[in-house]
Amino acid sequence: MEYGEGVCHRLDATQVVPPHVIEYAVATGQVVRPLPRTLIDPGLLGDHDAVLRAALAYSRGPAAASHLSALRVWGLPVPPLMWVHLLTDDRRHLRGVPGVRVHRREDFVIEPPEVLMRRDIPVTRVESAVVDSWPLLDGDAKRAPAIAAVASRLTTVERIREVFDRFPRIAGRRHLARLLALLDAGCRSMLELWGHDHVFSGPQFVGLRWQVPVRIGERWVYLDALDEPSGVNLELDGAATHAGASDRERDLRRDAALTALGFTVVRFTSARLRREPAKVRAEALSIIEAHRRGR
Repeated sequence: MEYGEGVCHRLDATQVVPPHVIEYAVATGQVVRPLPRTLIDPGLLGDHDAVLRAALAYSRGPAAASHLSALRVWGLPVPPLMWVHLLTDDRRHLRGVPGVRVHRREDFVIEPPEVLMRRDIPVTRVESAVVDSWPLLDGDAKRAPAIAAVASRLTTVERIREVFDRFPRIAGRRHLARLLALLDAGCRSMLELWGHDHVFSGPQFVGLRWQVPVRIGERWVYLDALDEPSGVNLELDGAATHAGASDRERDLRRDAALTALGFTVVRFTSARLRREPAKVRAEALSIIEAHRRGR
């Protein structure tokens, strides 16, 4: 069975060379045995995909990358992994070993749409990875995968909710439901979640729309928050994407194009939003009210 170059199961290796040759190669460091009956090129030990393939070789059967490992395969934010997570059928007697955590699910099969191939690795669908990983993470790391998956259009809130509804006893269910509601409202970043809950909340902002698509020439941009009656676009500038001179130039060009379309762009930095939420709130309300009167 193929697990990628530099990774194989011992039984497959014995089809090519005698067992004593394999043992000699392990003893001399030419190959490494990271898991029982699994062999890997020592140069691949730092390669997450190769280590994951080694775990799949160890499973020697129907299993897929799941939970945090699936998040990593999908390219979603996840802390450094101490374990490889595999999902298999609950009828299998596959045991977890140091470095591999085995999860079981009734009637699990490696077939679309529940399992897809990504980089030649069988992996649970992105929505399952987000929901399965929820109880395993804390703080911002808990919310980051769902936010990134929706913001990058890997999935939708509706698809995550479909999986979420199948697991009524998931730990922290109420908080995940709240996150999905905020994503459904249009929030697409940690800063927007903060702004929605701590600054732009209450009846005065009930009509605020988040991540509103607007066409500028041949491209589309997304307004962080828009008060449609006044045309005021509130932009929440996070440090990661608005720090450099090139970022500032990009923002100025974008703001000029939006102004030409009749919008009024008002920017608030992450630092101000978090340090002065009451002042930012008052300023935003004053600007919106003034423009509503003007219109």
